[in-house]
Amino acid sequence: MSSQALLKRLLTDPRVSKDPRQHWPTWINGEVSPEWPLYTWVAVQNMFTAYGPDHRRLRSLVAKAFTARRTAALRPRIEKITEELLDALAATEPGATVDLREGFAYPIPIQVICELMGIDDEEAREGLRRCVDSIFHTSADPAEVTATYTEIYRLLGELVAVKRETPGDDMTSVLISARDDEDGTRLSEQELVDTMLLVISAGHETTVNLLDNAIHLLLTHPDQLALVREGRAGWDDVIEEALRVEAPVANLPLRYAVEDIELDGGITLRKGDAIVAAYAGAGRDPELYGDGAEAAAFDVTRATKDHLAFGHGAHFCLGAPLARLEAAVALPALFERFPELRLAEGSGRLEPVESFISNGHRSLPALLHG
Repeated sequence: MSSQALLKRLLTDPRVSKDPRQHWPTWINGEVSPEWPLYTWVAVQNMFTAYGPDHRRLRSLVAKAFTARRTAALRPRIEKITEELLDALAATEPGATVDLREGFAYPIPIQVICELMGIDDEEAREGLRRCVDSIFHTSADPAEVTATYTEIYRLLGELVAVKRETPGDDMTSVLISARDDEDGTRLSEQELVDTMLLVISAGHETTVNLLDNAIHLLLTHPDQLALVREGRAGWDDVIEEALRVEAPVANLPLRYAVEDIELDGGITLRKGDAIVAAYAGAGRDPELYGDGAEAAAFDVTRATKDHLAFGHGAHFCLGAPLARLEAAVALPALFERFPELRLAEGSGRLEPVESFISNGHRSLPALLHG
């Protein structure tokens, strides 16, 4: 069984849980310190860490914000945000280096998700962004971990208080309504805040890395960019191949074996074992794509671009259509506006973000004109 097939099997196996409170002895026994860099990933109480009926209940609330109709309706706003960012880039002094991650890949998804959540205050947006960056910083020291945990809940608590006082047509208000209806039996206060955290963090981090990686891949593979410009491949091909070869989320913690699970090759996952889903590895499965070099090759004409970049099964990312839409708007607009776009000198090997979860670059320096 290939690694991708094995991961798909585990992601759909009912004997694999995401709830540490029920199925991870290390958590149940109080052995996980709040200073652990992955603490927030395990401690949250939302659909990310839910199992069975709880997962279905929580997911159904969030799904209302990500219907096909609602997602499609966001296109004009995404186009407007993209146009404004491109105008700002065009105003850069000729010959100056721009950071396309900071100045393009990041602002689009963070603005879209903040508007979806009803976060209008710029200071709150920046504070939430810093906290989410820190949550994905898996080499953070204990002081940063605990400070981030405190700060993120302060910010989200303030947002909930504002929206309770003045609700609007936004996802935060919808979730608060679900919390306050029926004497609070549908959604606990902790689930409310943690669901907001999930939507805000997952709602932009994957798309930032998708845009970052797709731009970098095209600029380092001019032959592939030429195929797109010549109409021999489409932007959807670019997006799916970028998702395959550079999954925005490389590894995702944690799942737990509910009981002993026998795998091929005499391997057994013991009850209570923790499992990390290696999405990046699944996209480069040698049984599907050849040896290491062949699997890592960026080829927009590749017939099969199967990947697990957005997960699989019951926990498949609800925001995947939105991420794809943002990329489908942003990428062609960028390369049409700046046809001479290229990486800045010395950008051959860019530093990755400090995370074994998030897969992107710390910066993406480029020149807009030849």
